[in-house]
Amino acid sequence: MSEEPNSMHGGESDPGKTRAGGAGPDMPEALDSSSQALAEALSSSFTVVKVLMVLMVAGFFASGFFTVGPQEKAVILRFGRPVGEGEKRLLGAGLHWSFPYPIDDVVRIPITQQQVVTSTIGWYHTTPEQELSGEELPVGPSLNPAVDGYLITGDRNIVHSRATLRYHVEDPFDFTFHFEAASNLVQNVLNNALLYTAARFKVDDILLNQVAAFREAVQDRVEDMAQEEHLDIVVEQCDVESRPPRQLQAVFDQVTIARQNRNKALIDANSYTNQILSQAQGMASTILSQASVYSANYLTNVVAEARRFNDLLPLYRDNPNLFTQQYLVNAMAEALTNTEKWMEPLSDSGKSTEVRLMLNREPLQPKPVTGS
Repeated sequence: MSEEPNSMHGGESDPGKTRAGGAGPDMPEALDSSSQALAEALSSSFTVVKVLMVLMVAGFFASGFFTVGPQEKAVILRFGRPVGEGEKRLLGAGLHWSFPYPIDDVVRIPITQQQVVTSTIGWYHTTPEQELSGEELPVGPSLNPAVDGYLITGDRNIVHSRATLRYHVEDPFDFTFHFEAASNLVQNVLNNALLYTAARFKVDDILLNQVAAFREAVQDRVEDMAQEEHLDIVVEQCDVESRPPRQLQAVFDQVTIARQNRNKALIDANSYTNQILSQAQGMASTILSQASVYSANYLTNVVAEARRFNDLLPLYRDNPNLFTQQYLVNAMAEALTNTEKWMEPLSDSGKSTEVRLMLNREPLQPKPVTGS
């Protein structure tokens, strides 16, 4: 009996106790296999993480590549400051690289592309949809200063005007970085030019008489102010559209029609005047030409008669009676060429000879009509 406890408390281990307590001769081998599996799993995970990190780093740096178009320049801002000095800070067309955001930031600047800005004052209220469709809101009884824009002309009238400016940037770097919002500044310059110029023109000149002059004056004002503000822009075209207040459109139409009728009457009167003057000048030229021809013929005849007289004068001096008789016979022959008959002298006495001639017949008188 006493040996059983000794045998139980000896160096020999109880199999049941070994299973219950988790101890036994196979424990080190189990721990080694688990640690190895865990180590292999961790090693594989670390490998995947390393590959992912390498790919992420590569993708991060690869995202820094960018392309600059042929009509633009680019500037790299590193922590908000331009990279490079002078012309080197402007990157030309092609492929470039920079550190990705937020280290670097790429600002693209158009250089040859035409930019367009439209004035925001002087035009009545309308929406972009109505501009595209051409539809306008109904005309109210008066302007609404809260939404309707207008300009005051030099003769204290009201007109609606809208200007569209087309320009390109001459110095893209200064235009982009020396102003907070350069495009807004250009728009403010255009608004100022429209207000300034309208105050120096009459409403009739803006709408009818001097439309081109008003547009050129607005463009000149824009160019002057852009030079004063050092905007470094080149104005290519400035278009100005002007209309009378819509509430007075009918009145302006009547004035326009009256002006057109007046111009037509003036044109017709000038045309008639030119026609009459042309006819009078033609008649005057004809009369002067005929007078010149008559004067030349008359002078020629006078000279010929004088020469003939001078030729006959010696003959008359040699024998006046014979010359007189011959000249009288010739004159009588010429005068009596178409006579019906002539009578001989009445007597041969010393009295004067009387010659009676019948040059024309008496016209026949119609016979009176007698009743049957």
